[in-house]
Amino acid sequence: MSGVNFGSGVVRPCVHFLILVCGVFASTAVLPTSAQRRQIGSAAQTQTTNSSGTPHENKIPIGTILPVVLRTSFELDRCKPGELLHGQIAQEVPLPNGATIRRGSQIEGRIVEVTPAGGGTGAKVSMQFDRLNMRGRWIPVVTNLRAIAGFMTVIEAGVPDEAPAEGAPHEWLPTTQIGGDSVYGVWGPVMSWNGASEVVGKSVGDGVLARPRAREGADCRGELEGNDNPQALWVFSTDACGVYGIEHLNILHAGRTDPVGKIVLASETRNVKLKNGDGLLLRVNAASHD
Repeated sequence: MSGVNFGSGVVRPCVHFLILVCGVFASTAVLPTSAQRRQIGSAAQTQTTNSSGTPHENKIPIGTILPVVLRTSFELDRCKPGELLHGQIAQEVPLPNGATIRRGSQIEGRIVEVTPAGGGTGAKVSMQFDRLNMRGRWIPVVTNLRAIAGFMTVIEAGVPDEAPAEGAPHEWLPTTQIGGDSVYGVWGPVMSWNGASEVVGKSVGDGVLARPRAREGADCRGELEGNDNPQALWVFSTDACGVYGIEHLNILHAGRTDPVGKIVLASETRNVKLKNGDGLLLRVNAASHD
């Protein structure tokens, strides 16, 4: 083709022939087979997924604990259906694929239904937490409520059980989790409340990692769907279950069974209030990803 002057607009007949042959070859001989197209498509999908970090990295397995600090205050007797609920992940949550849900990640929910107090009974509120922000992307989640604690109870869980001895670092002092387990210093072991010699987890600086356990007489479960990985329990014990430090509040429906994901709280009086700083242990009901 070195003798062809495309700039002058002169194209010899042999050039037309070569172009025609090349076009036919490109449209037939180099077309991939069906199997090759599937392989190429799969590779492209994998490359796209890896570059964006989704959906593989954002998959949250069934049974994953989400420790949440509430960032919304509301009274059970005065809230309205549709009100948004805001929370933050209180401790970095490790996932089996090596990814993490970062501490401070946003989680959101809403009030679904409200039955005001009256006739000698307290208010009843249905709510759900149904979306989580992971690295700037909102993904749907279906969660149930394992435990809830008042903000003062959360604070007390971080206060050492004893005064520091002279020269002893503050990080070495033991604390008591909500539910009774003992943590022996930052990065230290977590010991069971009903067996002083039983190690059930470890402290990791912003909380604890331990396998959740069922408590006799309570509805909270241990391992789910084969997910026996240590979970981020924050300031809660391995078998913490129910309400701590919020008087006159009951969990009528945790969201584990139908209607799945709907959490129903009830008050025994008119003035029960959930506050900014209250702590929740939510648990993922279904494998979630965007």
